[in-house]
Amino acid sequence: MIDAIRYETGEDRIVVLTLDMPGQSANTMNAMYREAMAICVARLIAEKDSIAGVIVTSAKKTFFAGGDLNELVKVGKHEAQAFYETVLGLKAQLRALETFGKPVVAAINGAALGGGWEICLACHHRVALDHPSVQIGLPEVTLGLLPGGGGVVRMVRLLGLEKALPYLLEGKRVGPQQAQQVGLIDELAADRDELLAKSRAWILANPSAAQPWDGKGYRMPGGTPADPAVAQMLAIAPSILRSKTQGCLPAPEKILCAAVEGAQVGFDAAHLIETRYFTELVTGQVAKNLIGTFWFQLNEIKAGGSRPQGFTPFRTNKIGVLGAGMMGAGIAHVSAMAGIDVVLKDIDLAAAQKGKARSAALLDKKVARGQLTDGQRDATLARIHPTDSDADLAGCDLIIEAVFEDRSLKTSVSAAAQAVAGPDAVIASNTSTLPISGLAMAVPDPSKFIGLHFFSPVEKMPLVEIIKGARTSDETLARGFDFVLQIDKTPIVVNDSRGFFTSRVFGTFINEGIAMLGEGVSASMIETEARKAGMPVGPLAVSDEVSLSLMSHIRTQTAKDLQAEGKAPTEHPAFAVIDWLLETDKRAGKAAGAGFYEYPAQGQKYLWPGLKNRFEKPDRQIPPQDIRERLLFIQALETVRCVEEGVVTSTADANVGSVFGIGFAAWTGGALQFINQYGVQAFVARAQYLADQYGERFSPPALLLEKAASQARF
Repeated sequence: MIDAIRYETGEDRIVVLTLDMPGQSANTMNAMYREAMAICVARLIAEKDSIAGVIVTSAKKTFFAGGDLNELVKVGKHEAQAFYETVLGLKAQLRALETFGKPVVAAINGAALGGGWEICLACHHRVALDHPSVQIGLPEVTLGLLPGGGGVVRMVRLLGLEKALPYLLEGKRVGPQQAQQVGLIDELAADRDELLAKSRAWILANPSAAQPWDGKGYRMPGGTPADPAVAQMLAIAPSILRSKTQGCLPAPEKILCAAVEGAQVGFDAAHLIETRYFTELVTGQVAKNLIGTFWFQLNEIKAGGSRPQGFTPFRTNKIGVLGAGMMGAGIAHVSAMAGIDVVLKDIDLAAAQKGKARSAALLDKKVARGQLTDGQRDATLARIHPTDSDADLAGCDLIIEAVFEDRSLKTSVSAAAQAVAGPDAVIASNTSTLPISGLAMAVPDPSKFIGLHFFSPVEKMPLVEIIKGARTSDETLARGFDFVLQIDKTPIVVNDSRGFFTSRVFGTFINEGIAMLGEGVSASMIETEARKAGMPVGPLAVSDEVSLSLMSHIRTQTAKDLQAEGKAPTEHPAFAVIDWLLETDKRAGKAAGAGFYEYPAQGQKYLWPGLKNRFEKPDRQIPPQDIRERLLFIQALETVRCVEEGVVTSTADANVGSVFGIGFAAWTGGALQFINQYGVQAFVARAQYLADQYGERFSPPALLLEKAASQARF
């Protein structure tokens, strides 16, 4: 088992421990590692007198990937005690390494995240390759966990509470140079030879090395929680944290507790505190939701789980973007950042240049923050070519239409662009609602037409919804998938349907919030309980951002399309409220300066007081839990309908898409995982209650009833 960590002693009496888990692309803190490290530590202690020091490095491209999530996700409440003891054993190994009496250096040759960084923290000196692949940090919070291998305890003692908290609470990552500036890394090296040479030199120059917190007279940087300045910061920290998490995500709160409590006791006691909180999180449901979706399912997507097989990966070199508004400019920006040449076309040159200027402003901010050099900014901007001429679209591999949500406009600009780009180009629409199969009729070969639905703001939103039309070929779908990965976005694949997946589900959230207002429920309660449910923004605020006039336009377009197909449009109780605000009160949303909210020139927005008189009824208030569950259930139920109709064919796409695309409560792990963790049978029973109380739209679909009857999960 010691093969997992190679133990080699040089002529200089320095032992090099090389982490190299067999059969794995990355090192993880699994049972194999724990057994190998136990053997190595015991041998180091036994051979202490003949050893000058120890270097810990890795044979993998990364230094160490952290905890084994395959193990962690399986730990249940009944296994808490055994898990707690296992973690203490792992920490005891690292403690023995840093206290056995010889200098220990971490030679960091790649990314050291999570457990990998915790190993480095247990070393007396840290040397890292000065290379972009080296990332340092503790991202456990993003998976509902805390750093359980001593990361909280050592980071607080190394940096102090205030400076350590961003790394612990936000999962902040830094590159090697920034890590050196803040004191996480001691030295940088240009290559592996220099990395090891500097490590050896430091060991020989520091034979009596010890951790700062093990030395006499150690004082925590910035002071302990008893110091007035720290106490003042900690007095407001919990309320700030609660305003961000709304109590839905336990990990940040447990991290703060572990950090503050651990800073008031000795090192060993702090380890016990950290381990208790870590065990509580690992055995909790929220961490399992997050790990399942944002690790396993997200990796499944990025590995091409929804990509048609049998097609060589395609690299897009040049794209055309039709429409230089906020969406088009954003698509141009992320494409240019990925090294793709972009022709940014609008109705006139000035509009196209304005779109390029948006990218320039984003790049300038990155330069100011030290994330880009002036040269990198200039090179990125040089890839964006603003124009008002279709002729400039010649030679594009991909055309993305991003104009106003109007069928005739979209079809006309797509047809004109395709005529220039030629038969080999893929034509895509960024529509959020119009069926792709209909739009595809604008081009001679509908098999080359696809939907690429981006989210605003494009530079920040991680998702792209790829829509396969009735005649979209698998090769076109594969090319679209490859492009989305190329621009560093997450692709989900859905089949054509009105509203597709994300817009369709998101619409239920907005409409349910507005419908509650129409019933007489307090607007402030609706918005507050939406955030308490885990939604990032309330439905009324979102409606203002989208604009009520656009929502009304889409509804009108949908009604026309359905009537043309001989179908009756669906009515929703939210529509009357929207019409009233638009027609009677002339409040169209944020862009118009007035919607559900008021938008003063100075100061923060606030709910329009007129809502109270117009809609709210004291005798029509409903339980807060009902508000929260109406908003979550209606989205989960619509997601099930999308699965039932074949719009979404992958659980991973549904979960990741619902969180990344529409902001479905992250703590749940996504719309389908929300049902799983609620319990499918319990969810059905609650949905039937909501249907009885608030309308047939909450009635469980047949697929959900089948799952409940067979005790199956999504």
